[in-house]
Order: sequence, then structure tokens, then C-alpha cells
Amino acid sequence: MITLPPHLQVCDDRFRALVHPMSRLERIAEGFTWTEGPVWFGDRDALLFSDIPSRRIMQWSQTTGVTLYRADSGFNNGNTRDTQGRLIGCRHGPRDVVRTDHDGRLTVLADRWQGKRLNSPNDVVVSSDGAVWFTDPTYGIISDFEGYRSAPEQDARNVFRISPLGEMTVVVDDFIQPNGLCFSPDERLLYIAESGSSHDDSVPSVIRQFAVQGDRLIDRGVFATIDAGLPDGMRCDRAGNLWSSAADGVHCFAPDGTLLGKILVPETVSNLCFGGRDGRRMFITATRSVYRVFVDAEGAEPWTCGAGH
Repeated sequence: MITLPPHLQVCDDRFRALVHPMSRLERIAEGFTWTEGPVWFGDRDALLFSDIPSRRIMQWSQTTGVTLYRADSGFNNGNTRDTQGRLIGCRHGPRDVVRTDHDGRLTVLADRWQGKRLNSPNDVVVSSDGAVWFTDPTYGIISDFEGYRSAPEQDARNVFRISPLGEMTVVVDDFIQPNGLCFSPDERLLYIAESGSSHDDSVPSVIRQFAVQGDRLIDRGVFATIDAGLPDGMRCDRAGNLWSSAADGVHCFAPDGTLLGKILVPETVSNLCFGGRDGRRMFITATRSVYRVFVDAEGAEPWTCGAGH
């Protein structure tokens, strides 16, 4: 059996088909405060990511290295692209979800629910019908580190959906702190991370799964438990495997919830995305750095991965 490098930990032999013995974990950017929200722009062959406490969005490319994309990001956290290739971001400062149009203008998609300010939108995904789904925990208002300390106006930490027509609804309301979220490749399931253990050890560090029925979610229970730290950002590959952030790296789960293996990272991981020209480079935001590693699996989000999107 071929020996894998030390940053690849096999928990199930199926993991060997998803990685490569020659892959190396590369630190491609460092010196930040808290990196988050990686999103691949294949049309510019570049990665965007947030440095939340520094209130900036950075860009990395193979040719130019790290450059500044946006100087005043409003404590931007999670990012994705919509079906038209526009950047969608979650800002802790203004407590909103915002779209960057192709001409650079910012359009606020959501900042209130039932007349009250949102907590601090955290992570966001876009389904193929153009609907925007996002989580609204309180991380941006419990201190001044990645937002502005403030009392919450919402009675819960909700997960919201914004329809293609702009209508906003609550789809889940029973999380302690909802965090990362991602769709299965066929969009029949939505995975949502519970990160409430960040401030309450009694909260289980789990990823829950929900069946998607139009604009509604049906709770299907716990999909997987993170055994190191807590789940934050996550992505699916085209085969339906779920790759989740954790304290010790990235954990890979089969569609049935079995832990297949780990990519061990020397810093606490916040999020990840697939990218590169073949969609098989995993970009990992981890505390003060950004890492890149080859995986033998392609990301499932067609408008955020690959050269043509």
C-alpha cells in the first residue's frame, strides 16, 4: 500500500481515492488576523478571501500573489458567487448580506427581519434557482473583534432564504449558532454547521442535514460529528463527499456520514473551497494563513469553481 504524506490521515480506505501521495500542503499566504470566506473566481484565475478583523478582502493568484481586493469590507466573513458570477458576501459590521455587481456597485440583499436588524450574517450559498441562503449567528456582535459589540435584536439565530424575487423567509430557527452551510451536488440536501460549542461546551459540534423541498427545509438530523474543535465552513465535491473545517484541519465525510479521512493543517481551519483550473485544488483558510492542496475530487459548485465560471 502506498504511503501517504503526513498531512493526509486515512480513517477509511475510500479516502485514498480522493487524495494523492504526491500532494503537498502549501502555505500560499500568511500574516493575516483571521482568514475566512474563500471563494474561487475561475474567470480571473484567482481566490478571494476575507481577513475579518482587518476589515479587508484579499485576492491571491498564481501570477500576482496576494493583493488587496477591498480595503473596507465591513468585517466581511463568508463569500460565494451567484449564478451570474457576482460576489455575495456576509458583513458583520453593517449586519447584512451584500452583492457586488459586475460594475463594482454594492447591493444590499438583506439587513433586517421583521423590522429588526440581523445578528451578523456569517456564511452564504446560492442554489441553482438563484435563491440566496445564509446563516445569522451572533459572532459579529458579541465583541468588537470581528464586528461591533451590540445586543441582538433577533430572538433567534436563524437560517434564512432569499428567493429569486427577493422575498426573505426563515428556514431553520433552532440552532445555537448556525455557521457554515453547503448543498449536496443535486441540491436535495442542505448541510448546516452547529458551532455553538465555541462559547458553550454543552453544545455538540455537529453538522446537521436537511432535505430541501422548494423553499422549505425538512430536518433529517445529525449528519456527522466533528471530533476536533467545531465545524465552520464546508464544501461538497461532485461525488457528494462533504469536506468540513475543524480545529486540526479538514475532515472528509462520505455521503453516508462516515469519516473518510483528514487533511491535517497546522492552524485552526475556518473554511475551504475548491478551485484551480481543474477544480481540484482545495484552498483552506486557517487562522492567519491560506493553504492549498491538491485533492483528487472536483468541487460541486459550478459557478464558483473551474476556469469557465
